[in-house]
Amino acid sequence: MDSALTARYYRIPYDTNYVVRPEGSLTLKVRLNQTGNTFHAKGTINGIRSKADLSTSHKTTVSIGASYRGISAALALNPAKMSGAYKDYEFNLNYYSSRISLDFSYQRSESLTGDVLRDGSLSRLEADDVTLKIANFAGYYCFNHRHFSFPAVFNQSYIQCRSAGSWLAGISYQGGSIKTTDELKARSQNAPDISIGVGHIGIGGGYGYNWVLGKRWLLHLSMLPTFVVYSRNKFTVNGERKRAQHMRFNMLFNERAAIVRNFSSRYFAGVTLVMNNSVFDDDAVIVNQNKWRARAFLGMRI
Repeated sequence: MDSALTARYYRIPYDTNYVVRPEGSLTLKVRLNQTGNTFHAKGTINGIRSKADLSTSHKTTVSIGASYRGISAALALNPAKMSGAYKDYEFNLNYYSSRISLDFSYQRSESLTGDVLRDGSLSRLEADDVTLKIANFAGYYCFNHRHFSFPAVFNQSYIQCRSAGSWLAGISYQGGSIKTTDELKARSQNAPDISIGVGHIGIGGGYGYNWVLGKRWLLHLSMLPTFVVYSRNKFTVNGERKRAQHMRFNMLFNERAAIVRNFSSRYFAGVTLVMNNSVFDDDAVIVNQNKWRARAFLGMRI
């Protein structure tokens, strides 16, 4: 089995002048991860102007991981979760190969807080007032996979030797719901019972580039904007279904940035940032959502 893994690991579907496999077959890493989610909405409904700026609690984890010939496993700890200070649930899954890369995240949160301005009156949305469930997915296809490597940036299973870029094709999905809780209704008798459900699928293309500086530094930037081709929205207030407005502008954006430092062929460190953004503009309301994940890591190859 080890021979089969070795043959697959060192298979060369890439130009070795630009991308190479590292010498060590075992990679060990320590990672610090933080994620967050923000929402901004503004508009005028029935002559009443409203604005909301909301955010969830940040999730911070420390993880130790190992990768052997492309097969990885990791153990992550969330100190705030262990102490009971962080009650949200979040799941992130990432896959990076020469041609195809995938990002998936799911979040269930009751920590959404922020200010809501309605008809000139400012109020505060507290934790446990609403329940948020949201999933984001982005899939990329890399056309210039022989010269440009996502794995060299995000899981260090390759090493980028020369600068190169690639056009990208991709698909995005965002779906979820926001519902008011019994805690909000108990705290405020006039609070409405609101349920909002959304689902959007987008298709588009973008570009990514890896800069190799001085043979030790690797800088990465990529963006994949997608236009929504399918959308389904549900809006219910006090049990009454509201009709969705016509969308004038509806897009999903996926961005990545990173800096990687290779101290030698064995030791490396870096930081990465992955973001999923959306912009929805109908006849009455503009909504912007931003989900991000930042990661710092230190590793070695054996």
